[in-house]
Amino acid sequence: MSEPKKIKSFHRRSRTSQTAPSGPIAVEPPAMAIERAPEILMEPEAKLPVREPVEDPRTPVWSRLRVGKIDAAQVVRRALPLVDRFRDTESAKAIDLLRTRLLHTLRAQGWRRVAIAAPTSGCGATWMTVNLAQGLARVPNSRTIVMDMNFRKPNVARALALSDDGDMVGFLSGRVPAHRHLMRLSDGLSVGLNRAGKVSGSEILQNPTTSKAIDTMMTDSRADVALFDLPPVLEHDDLTAFLPQVDGVLLVADGTRTTAKDLAACEKILAGHTQLLGVVLNRARAD
Repeated sequence: MSEPKKIKSFHRRSRTSQTAPSGPIAVEPPAMAIERAPEILMEPEAKLPVREPVEDPRTPVWSRLRVGKIDAAQVVRRALPLVDRFRDTESAKAIDLLRTRLLHTLRAQGWRRVAIAAPTSGCGATWMTVNLAQGLARVPNSRTIVMDMNFRKPNVARALALSDDGDMVGFLSGRVPAHRHLMRLSDGLSVGLNRAGKVSGSEILQNPTTSKAIDTMMTDSRADVALFDLPPVLEHDDLTAFLPQVDGVLLVADGTRTTAKDLAACEKILAGHTQLLGVVLNRARAD
């Protein structure tokens, strides 16, 4: 398999005084039964019931979240590339390896917030986010949150075959509390969905209310890891705007289209502002 050009690691300014391990995590999950992760455009035909949130403030926030369910029939019918369906594949093993190495790094540094993005569109950042989240959620006694921060083209709900959506703008503005915005899919996994589309998220992400909402969510939910799915690094400034809210960035490169020049440009944007946690090579090609 081809190797992505490795990028040197950076040191975040304020989260911790510890030194992160040198070099990024380089993991190459090969394609599953498909050559290219599909662009997911179809909406589910039927809505599965969602249990409403518990309003009693004495109940812990994680237990108060509204409860939803992944539509398994839609996952199969639309052939969504969720590795939870293919636990014996090389792709599933690669995701598990990435999860474990990422957890080791986060725990060693006391970090919890990870932004996931690609240099350009179509590299599979959302695919990587939801599959990594499902892998993290399988760790016993752990809690993972996925936040769809792509206001221009939100895709987490479609990627997980969820018929519901969410008011991410309302949540980040403080109008919608976390227990009404987040949806718990299992004991270890919750998602924050986004109904916006073709919206410039940069201004929203730089609003001081966003920082307060994220901080409160992390404190009240007691989540171990939060994954933030963001637009492409080289196409919009949304990730740059959101960097103060995360501990590091995981880049998703496409073995069929991402170039060394793209990765170098991402390095330049991230340098001095955050920690590069790794470069994941998606759709790797055999030599």
